[in-house]
Amino acid sequence: MTFFPLHDLINQMVNHNQTQLDLSFSALAHPIRRGILMQLANGETTVAQLAKPHRVSAPAISKHLHILEDAGLMSRKKKGREYHCRLATDRMKQAEDWIERYRMFWEQSLDSLEIYLKEVQKKEKMRGDK
Repeated sequence: MTFFPLHDLINQMVNHNQTQLDLSFSALAHPIRRGILMQLANGETTVAQLAKPHRVSAPAISKHLHILEDAGLMSRKKKGREYHCRLATDRMKQAEDWIERYRMFWEQSLDSLEIYLKEVQKKEKMRGDK
């Protein structure tokens, strides 16, 4: 049995999560894939139904679906002669959590900037009143 130092294990986990996050954001970068995910938000559906609103070839839709599957944003199962797709929310939640951390950071930074600017304006006004 091989034991890894704790920092190696943590680095492996961070790198794995970064890779998964990269795949998710890359998959979300295309409007057709975002449209497919919006369709899947309404529930499980067939590949044919997912392809309907998009004016692209069957191989192109298939490629988009593979990208979404590889990113872990959807799953596909064969039922009879049709493939049915379902939204996978875990990876979407990871992306949401990442965005939320940065949203909180920027809100705090902007709040601090607002306080600073108000103090500067107050000091300038006091200088002008003298």
